[in-house]
Amino acid sequence: MQTPSKKAGWAPRSLMLLMMVYLLLPLLATMIYAFAKEWQATILPESWTLEWFGGMFQDARFLDALWKSLYLCAISIVLSLAVMLPAVFIITVYLPRLESFMKGIVVLPYAVPGVVAAVGLIRTYSTGPINISGTAYILIGAYFIIVLPYMYQGIRNSLLTVSAPELLNAAEMLGAGRMKAFVTVILPNIWPGVVTSTLLSFSVLFGEFVMTNMLVGGHIQTIQVYLSRRMNESGHLASAIAISYFLFILALSMILMKLGKKVNRGISE
Repeated sequence: MQTPSKKAGWAPRSLMLLMMVYLLLPLLATMIYAFAKEWQATILPESWTLEWFGGMFQDARFLDALWKSLYLCAISIVLSLAVMLPAVFIITVYLPRLESFMKGIVVLPYAVPGVVAAVGLIRTYSTGPINISGTAYILIGAYFIIVLPYMYQGIRNSLLTVSAPELLNAAEMLGAGRMKAFVTVILPNIWPGVVTSTLLSFSVLFGEFVMTNMLVGGHIQTIQVYLSRRMNESGHLASAIAISYFLFILALSMILMKLGKKVNRGISE
């Protein structure tokens, strides 16, 4: 016999409502300003227009910046997954003594401010045999470091949640090799955590500005750099860019989540 679930009281509901209003109100104001044509002394705009969105999408620099941000973030995340997924699995299952050392490495991006890290990278890679300052390579390397904590923690938590060592031992006892056990047993169980880490990492990278502007701002115009430069021209245009940026991230996240579910279903079958 199932016990009836208790409903949340008015206090938690009120708190959640206030938090939602606090989070969504700036976004709503930005959206209204993006569609406003004249908005001076009234609560709502006096007239509405799509002029700012039309001018944004007609600007070839916007589409170019969006594409550059997209493929730079995608390359960085794929590279991070290719390195961190097997590394975290091996450390968690076979080398648990190295976890403390690994934790110390992945928290370094939190300890070093973006400005300091950017200056250090520029000084290191602007001369010598590896002269990649101002190129996409240094930005991809910086992005790889930025998402280390998110990738490591998400994958590690997923492995610990499903008891990866026990699952692997059980699969090997049933005759599966290590690689087959990882692909057919471990990966389907940790895939939701991997997808979550990927989405979080992509959102962080797509919104990163300080390091991007300092490393390649004068050579490669990403969507963050483009938004910063156009913000001084028109507040309406900047609001339109910000809303489009938010909707793009939202749509991309939903697509990745759908693809993750399909891939997870295909691996399970």
